[in-house]
Amino acid sequence: MQTSRFLKVKCGKCKNEQITYSKASTIVTCLVCGEQLVQPAGGVARILAQAEEL
Repeated sequence: MQTSRFLKVKCGKCKNEQITYSKASTIVTCLVCGEQLVQPAGGVARILAQAEEL
């Protein structure tokens, strides 16, 4: 059973879409506006933006 995957997340501020890892170990920010999208949480990352599964 696969517990990790790549996710497409959409920034709530500028609507930019980018791909990130579900177990990201660093803070992921939007490449356009700099808004924080993903926060590491000791395992599976906390998604702060709208997430769509790939």
